Amino acid sequence: MNTSTATTAALPSHAVSKEDSVYARVSRRIVPLIMLCYVVAYLDRVNVGFAKLQMSQALNFSETVYGLGAGIFFLGYFLFEVPSNLLMNKIGARIWIARIMITWGLISGAFAFVQTPTQFYAMRFLLGLAEAGFYPGIILYLTYWYPSHRRARIVAMFMAAIPISGIFGNPLSGWIMSAFHGAGAAGGWQGWQWMFVIEAIPAVLVGLLVLWKFDDSIRKAKWLSEDEKQILEANIAADNKGKTEHPGIGKVFSDPRVWMMSLIYFAFVMGQYGLTFWMPTLVKSAGVKDTFMVGMLSAIPYLCAAITMVLIGRSADARRERRWHLVVPALMGAVGFAVVATAGHNVALSIVFLSLAAAGVLTCAPLFWSLPTAFLQGTAAAAGIAAINSVGNLAGFVSPYMIGALKDMTGSTSAGMYALAGVLVLGCIAVLRTPPKLVNK
Repeated sequence: MNTSTATTAALPSHAVSKEDSVYARVSRRIVPLIMLCYVVAYLDRVNVGFAKLQMSQALNFSETVYGLGAGIFFLGYFLFEVPSNLLMNKIGARIWIARIMITWGLISGAFAFVQTPTQFYAMRFLLGLAEAGFYPGIILYLTYWYPSHRRARIVAMFMAAIPISGIFGNPLSGWIMSAFHGAGAAGGWQGWQWMFVIEAIPAVLVGLLVLWKFDDSIRKAKWLSEDEKQILEANIAADNKGKTEHPGIGKVFSDPRVWMMSLIYFAFVMGQYGLTFWMPTLVKSAGVKDTFMVGMLSAIPYLCAAITMVLIGRSADARRERRWHLVVPALMGAVGFAVVATAGHNVALSIVFLSLAAAGVLTCAPLFWSLPTAFLQGTAAAAGIAAINSVGNLAGFVSPYMIGALKDMTGSTSAGMYALAGVLVLGCIAVLRTPPKLVNK
């Protein structure tokens, strides 16, 4: 039994009820806002998948050019990830997260002016630099508020923003591209240009909201009473006992556990971005031609993923078991990709197994982060989370580029789907090699 469990078990029932009430209040304050932030972030990160339906033809981009451009985002992301998280740990989440959101919103809107592959690559790289640190920064921020045994469910709720972004964002992107195509003076912009500008505006507005509503720590939260702050701080202190607090940042990178976590995350991110960047293309390839209908049908897999993420996150926290709760969704994703590769022009079959793939691969990420945060804290957590996320997100570069190149070579996305399935299986093997006592808390 871990320290926080023992502490909770020793409390009288009214004390436990008070603690649950405090955490419910914290969640009502924090979770909707961070979910809104991530909905906007993910929409601006992957709406290039919808833009491709018009942009590639308009600008004469090959599948390889698109795949490279989609993926090059993650090179900028990789380079600034660790410095960004360390700066957030020093400056504070309120200012830093707001800065991230406002800068990425401005850059995302500027995509409307892209005309050449070089400009496309440069803007995707700059978008990665701007957004670097947002996701690991939020994961780190949650460790300031929630102990390990409460965190998987909260991270799952935060990451439910990914499918929510798909549920609402995909139809929205399809509608904007159809409805606004040709709007404006002098012949007007194409639909994909309007989409980039319109969908960039919320990032700037939500960034300003973060400046107003975020609190850097429990102690700085004016909406909590002193008793409530003490309950939360005692649980964080108890949870941090026995975790790794490296005296130097360099030692984080020499910890073999950090590199194993990076390998596991790399495998799961391969599946995640293979899905999100190519979903509209896969639906269109199944025989759906209308852009708005592509958006509507693409929302179905994300709806399935949203439900699955929350249910499995709750189960993992309730049972305090992490490995199999991660392996099972990854295997679901592998099966989904393998069958989609053989679905051909069967729209119904494609949507069913894209839904299975989405439910699997999008559930992996929130469950994954309960592993490294179970043994890292403080500066080690800031550097370790960022390092794992940055290395793992290099898969965001490899995955779309690989699928695009394979499609140009073979004329089909099937080879790419089989490759994604194989990588997910390798990730499962790595998870099962992780000692249960290290992560089951």
